[in-house]
Amino acid sequence: MSIDAAKIVATCRESFNKGCTRSYEQRKQLLESMLNFIKDHQQDMIDAMTKDLRKPRSEAMGMEISFAENEVIHALNHLKEWMKDEKTSKPMAMVGKDVYIKSEPVGVMLIIGAWNYPVQLILHPLIGAIMAGNTAVMKPSELSPATAAVFEKFLPKYLDKDCYTLVNGGIPETTALLAQRFDHILYTGSSPVAKIVMAAAAKHLTPVTLELGGKSPAFVDKDCNMYTVARRIAWGRFINSGQTCIAPDYVLLERETRDKFVEALKDAVKEFYGENPQDSKDFGRIINERHFKRVVSLLDSGKCVMGGQTDEKEKYVAPTVLVDVKPDDPVMTDEVFGPVLPIMTVSDVDEAVNFINSREKPLAMYVFSNKKQVVDSILNRTSSGGFTANDVLMHAAVDTLPFGGIGNSGMGGYHGKHSFDRFSHKRAVVIGDQSLESLLAIRYPPYSKKKESWFLWLMSKSRKSKAFPVLIYGALLCAIVGFLLKYCDVTKIY
Repeated sequence: MSIDAAKIVATCRESFNKGCTRSYEQRKQLLESMLNFIKDHQQDMIDAMTKDLRKPRSEAMGMEISFAENEVIHALNHLKEWMKDEKTSKPMAMVGKDVYIKSEPVGVMLIIGAWNYPVQLILHPLIGAIMAGNTAVMKPSELSPATAAVFEKFLPKYLDKDCYTLVNGGIPETTALLAQRFDHILYTGSSPVAKIVMAAAAKHLTPVTLELGGKSPAFVDKDCNMYTVARRIAWGRFINSGQTCIAPDYVLLERETRDKFVEALKDAVKEFYGENPQDSKDFGRIINERHFKRVVSLLDSGKCVMGGQTDEKEKYVAPTVLVDVKPDDPVMTDEVFGPVLPIMTVSDVDEAVNFINSREKPLAMYVFSNKKQVVDSILNRTSSGGFTANDVLMHAAVDTLPFGGIGNSGMGGYHGKHSFDRFSHKRAVVIGDQSLESLLAIRYPPYSKKKESWFLWLMSKSRKSKAFPVLIYGALLCAIVGFLLKYCDVTKIY
C-alpha cells in the first residue's frame, strides 16, 4: 500500500504543537488507555503471535504482554515524580537565580519494531514516547503480519490516531517514513538496516536509539553446577525458537568440562520439550522460509552433538548443539538468531576474555562461576550492552536498568525511567530577576583587573577535601565569637 508519509508526520506534529500530549494529566490518561488496550486485547495478541511465530502462550504472556503491562504500571506509579524539575547546584555568581533542569518532550517519534517480539518491541517504545509527552508514528514489522493487524485494528480505539499513528507495510513504507523529519527515531533490528536508518536520520540531524544484537557470549567456569547452568542457558537459547536478540549466542568453556555440559544440555532440552521437541506445544517456529534456510545453513559448522533435525514445511529447526566450531565458521560469524548453540573451548578465563574482546561488542554477556574474582574479571575487562552473572536475559527484565547496546550492538538505553529520559530533552533553565545589578556590574565593560579578579573568584571552584568542612565550620565559629566579643557583654552570658 502507498502512504502519504509527509501528511502522517505533519498531522502528528500539529497534534504535538497543540499540546495534546504534554501535561501530566494528558500523559496519565494516555497511559491508562494503553493499560486498557493491553488488558482488553490480551487474547488477540496471543492468537496473533501464535500465527506469526507459534509462540507458546506462557512466552507471549511473560515476555511480551505482561512485560508491557508492567511498564505502563511502572510509568503510572512514577511519572509525576519523573516530570518534576530537577534542582541543581549553582556557582556563587548565580545567587538570586533559580537554576534547574526541565524534562521536555522532543516532539514526534518514529518507532520501527521487530518481528521476534512483535508486541513488546512496539508497545515498550510507545509507552516511553507517551510518558515523555511525545507523539509517535509506529511501523511494526511486516514479517509478523498477524500481530501488526491487531495493532492496526484496535489501537486507534484507545489512542488518538492524530497523535499516535500506526503504519503497516514493508520496505517502501519504511523508506517513505525515513525520508521525513522526526525528532527521535527508535529502531530495533539488524546492524545493516540500522546503518540505513542512521543515514536517513543524519539528513535531518535526528537523534536515534538503535537496539540491535550481535553474538552474546556465555562463559562457563569449571566450578559450576552443570545441571543448573545447562537449564538456564538452554532456556535462554531456545525460547522463541532462539529468535531473541539477547540469547546466549555461543558458549566458551574449558575442554575438560565440555562433555559434561553437553550431556546436561541434552537433559535440559528433554526436560523442557520432551523426546521430540517438534511435538512440543512449548517450542516455537522460525518466522519465515528465508530465515529458516539461513538457520539451516549454519548446521554445517562444527560437529552436531544434539538436534540438527529440520522440517521446511513447518519451518522447524530442532534445539541444536554444535561443538568443535572454529572462529571463522558461519555459525560464529553472524548472530545465530535461531535454536542453534555453538560451543568453543578455551584454556582459561584470559583466553575467553581475549576472544570476546577480539569481536564486536555484544548486546549481552553472560558469566557462570561461583568465584567472584572470575565474574569481576570478565565484567571489568570486557564491554557489552548488558551483563548478567549466573543467569541469562534477566538484566532486560529489570525496569530500573537501561536496556540497550554499545558499538555494533546499538546505542542508547531505554525501559522505565530510562525511556522517559531517553525520549525527553533535558532543558537547562535559569530564572533570574532584575535585582542585584550592582553585583553583576563586574561582568560588564569597561574591564579592569579588579573586576576580573572579583568575577573569577565568584565563578571559581575548589577541589573538595576532608578539611574543607572543618575550615567552613571554623570560620563560622570565629565569626560568631568575634561578633559576641565586639557587640555583646560577654559577662552577662554567664
